[in-house]
Amino acid sequence: MKKYDDVVGIDVSKLTIDAHIHKGSIHRVFSNTSKGYAALVKWLDKNLGEQCYFLCFENTGHYSTNLSVYLSQNDMDYVEESPLAIKRSAGIVRGKTDRLDSGMIARYGWLHQEELVLSTPKEKDIQEIGRLLSLRDQLVRDRTGKMSTLKEAQSLLSSPSTDSCCKIVTKTIAYLTKQIEALEDRIKTLMRSEEELNDNFNLLNTIKGVGLILSSQLIYHTNNFQRFDSWRQFSSYCGVAPFAHSSGTSIRRRNKIHHIGDRKMKTLLTMASVSAIQCDSELKHYYQRRLAEGKPKLVALNNVRNKILARAFSVIKRGTPYVELQRFAA
Repeated sequence: MKKYDDVVGIDVSKLTIDAHIHKGSIHRVFSNTSKGYAALVKWLDKNLGEQCYFLCFENTGHYSTNLSVYLSQNDMDYVEESPLAIKRSAGIVRGKTDRLDSGMIARYGWLHQEELVLSTPKEKDIQEIGRLLSLRDQLVRDRTGKMSTLKEAQSLLSSPSTDSCCKIVTKTIAYLTKQIEALEDRIKTLMRSEEELNDNFNLLNTIKGVGLILSSQLIYHTNNFQRFDSWRQFSSYCGVAPFAHSSGTSIRRRNKIHHIGDRKMKTLLTMASVSAIQCDSELKHYYQRRLAEGKPKLVALNNVRNKILARAFSVIKRGTPYVELQRFAA
């Protein structure tokens, strides 16, 4: 990033945003609406004038999406940072208010401005894909709960087919299934609506173990493969990249993954890996070879997860479908 004269830290909540100018230690609260954003810009123009500054705030999902879109439309520099990164950089903090948080965020932006990268909002189609995937996850959890309820009731009743509760739960499961299918159809429609999205979606689905949900999640989290430079960076983001664990001469432990990561992506990659080693001969042999070398099953499975990520980024970079070379080996 270029050299800035000041930083504005913003603490975003559902209804309001707290803005804090770092050098002047000036604080003010605005509504988390388009009118509030316009008032924020006027306030910044009044207090900072022609100074070169950028805004820094936490990525709070839906609460910060509208703010990022507004700033981008008005050509204002901003950084949307991970809340955990800001929190861990603050040191010992005894109190917590929105005003203190906005000051802490401004201080973080000022101290780390050389390392930060300016953010850009996701495209509307990708934002909608993210909302659809989130709602689908909720419906799938609801359906799983109803299926467990139905199974338990059926085991206790002598004639579950005539029981009123079982009939209602069965209809609820059917309705949830219909809604889940409708969401998946909408995701497919959005993928086909744009050429680049459609191309990347089709390329990802040529990889064994990668289906509709995993390919959609990959596109959403990588912002259609523009957010990360390599599969290794994304592997670290997902929490499946192994890191060294040693200190001095006494601690020499094996490499292990860190607990910080996207749990949803980690779960999807695990499911994809289990499927891949059953239907992909190359990954199956790779998994078995790692086991034969004495690797624990979870370590071997994590190696397969990274293989799938490497393949995903490779097919997107090359722009060609994945080809199982072992099929053509003599």
